[in-house]
Amino acid sequence: MRFAFTPEQLAFRDAARDLLTGECPPAAVRAAWTSATGRSVTAWPALAAMGVLGALAPEAAGGLGLNLVDLVLVLEETGYVALPDPIVEHAAVAVPLLPDPGPAAAGEVTVTAALDGSGLAVWADTADLVVVDGRDALAVAARAELALAPRRSVDGARRLFGVGPVPDTAARVVDPAAFERGALGAAAQLVGLTRRLLDLTVGYVAERRQFGVPVGSFQAVKHHLADARLALEFAAPLVYRAAWSLAATDPDAALHVSMAKAQAGDAAHRTGRAALQCHGAIGYSYEYDLHLYLKRAWALAAAWGDAPWHRGRVGRAIL
Repeated sequence: MRFAFTPEQLAFRDAARDLLTGECPPAAVRAAWTSATGRSVTAWPALAAMGVLGALAPEAAGGLGLNLVDLVLVLEETGYVALPDPIVEHAAVAVPLLPDPGPAAAGEVTVTAALDGSGLAVWADTADLVVVDGRDALAVAARAELALAPRRSVDGARRLFGVGPVPDTAARVVDPAAFERGALGAAAQLVGLTRRLLDLTVGYVAERRQFGVPVGSFQAVKHHLADARLALEFAAPLVYRAAWSLAATDPDAALHVSMAKAQAGDAAHRTGRAALQCHGAIGYSYEYDLHLYLKRAWALAAAWGDAPWHRGRVGRAIL
């Protein structure tokens, strides 16, 4: 059995990484905090042109015909840059369930979702469609038909909206795996964010000097960063395994997703604490970029079920 990504999957990741590095630098994320939409200006259409938005759509519908194993590394890269767009809700959750995914795959229509039990949808005011949880099926409602109420978010570039009653005219679809894909996508982004927090901190302690030497040479700092790296190395394989389980329709896929989301949330939390402690006072500064990624990690750790919720699901499955 092969436990590695294919060269094609790695090339897809590398291409997305190059695109996001250019189109979504920290300045773009910071600008989203105060912009009218809270969205990226150039990254979203660039991702559409690259085929990322329609990666899971069939080729006949204008997509790439890929699966979650192909997409998971790209979602990780969107987490690394804290992309201010509903990429998980659109590409991972909505595109596979839409009766006609063509417009969404092409980026002509933007879709978000409110499926994690919070009743909240990200960037709903800029979306064309919103996927909402229903009693027996999911509802795909036009944003114009929904009452949206702005909600406060710890991450100013991740706009939250309460979603009002779903109209009877909304289309209904049955997709038991939609929530799992959303939780997996959030876990993949958390892995990317954990890498970004660790990279920022390693870079800072290598340059910051005290007593004539870099603070990164101090044993206590090394221990913090080693613990963070270890948490990341435990989380990432669980996320990749969950992606494979969903792609292969493994009967234990939901269990694997919960293990991944819980571990990824814990890794982001541990690394965020280490990042703040190693940076010292500058880490709390609004002008410093660390907070852009730290607050996104806090938000995603709570979205699509937090770590205690997912650990509870794992516990119930085992016992």
